[in-house]
Amino acid sequence: METRSLKEVQQDIIDEFSMFDEWLDKYEYLIDLGKNLETYPEELKTDDRLIKGCQSRVWLDCRREKDKLVFIADSDAIITKGIISLLISVYSGRTAEEIASDDFSFLDQIGLKENLSPTRANGLVSMIETIRKAANERK
Repeated sequence: METRSLKEVQQDIIDEFSMFDEWLDKYEYLIDLGKNLETYPEELKTDDRLIKGCQSRVWLDCRREKDKLVFIADSDAIITKGIISLLISVYSGRTAEEIASDDFSFLDQIGLKENLSPTRANGLVSMIETIRKAANERK
């Protein structure tokens, strides 16, 4: 099975978001992504897995499988859950080097940051920093 490149996956997301004219529809899409997020084990909902800087609670767990990093996450807020789901769909299953060297610019191309409330935008930045930090620690 051929693995798709990071840039191909990001382009798919850019294309998916471009199908929606209104940000309300994009929010609905994010909510749907959050609903499809893999169930996060209750025993992993620990303070050390909480992403600091998010207004809502977001847990992120990272483990290494061979040379890839696998992320699982959960949030108590539906849109935030969709945002972390989007990030996981892109970065889980990638090498630490791929993640650490990525600029996360696809998020700007879909207009995510500027269409979030300031507190959610800060939370997004915290999620990105946490994923980057996990990658850098495992390079």
